[in-house]
Amino acid sequence: MATQQQAAPSAYTAFWLSQRRDSWHEASEAAMVAAEQEFLALLESPGAGVTLRGVYTSLGLSASVDLIVWAHAPELAPLQAFAIAFDKTTAGRHLAIRQNYMGFGGMSLYDPTHGPAFIKGTPPKRYLSVYPFTKTPEWYLLDYAERRRLMIEHGEMGREFPEILTNTVNSFGIQDQEFVVALEDDDPNQIIKMVQRLRSAEVRKWTGLDTPIFFGDRKAPADVFADLRGR
Repeated sequence: MATQQQAAPSAYTAFWLSQRRDSWHEASEAAMVAAEQEFLALLESPGAGVTLRGVYTSLGLSASVDLIVWAHAPELAPLQAFAIAFDKTTAGRHLAIRQNYMGFGGMSLYDPTHGPAFIKGTPPKRYLSVYPFTKTPEWYLLDYAERRRLMIEHGEMGREFPEILTNTVNSFGIQDQEFVVALEDDDPNQIIKMVQRLRSAEVRKWTGLDTPIFFGDRKAPADVFADLRGR
């Protein structure tokens, strides 16, 4: 009797990038204490099926963003439910969403052994670089064999930096960009070196968009809130 082939692992993921409103700085001490309690409680229990990958402070690292929250789930609905719950908190009311990246991740179309680190269950690292990515229209007019050759070369160059965790997910049809790319490492300089190295890959000629880039420092939620609190 033939056995059913096991489906490749996959998941939805979302990044919420927020900036403090003026009202944040005007809130009373009592309001901040209540906001912290709600913030920590929700992140401790983000909802059924939702896995929190990390909470990041971007203060001093990205001009228009103070906070990045990254989560993933097998289905999209739990992620939206988490976002709605966060928006209803005291902290959420004092934060403005500046970017919201979302996508669906699975194993690579060109290399079935390669997939997002968060789907593989690899533990997160300290620093996060996240940005939108779109190919040019001409890319999709190349035949598959040529696209695969170019992406294999790109992958081989990336493997020169084995300590960096890569996470690329598809956003076709649900957001403006085609992909979301998230890089993780404990050493920011390694991320700089890898991205610089990949600039010389032949496939770079078909890059249509790979900015804006946002950078964050992963910390315990209580420490992130302390940074945001600013007093």
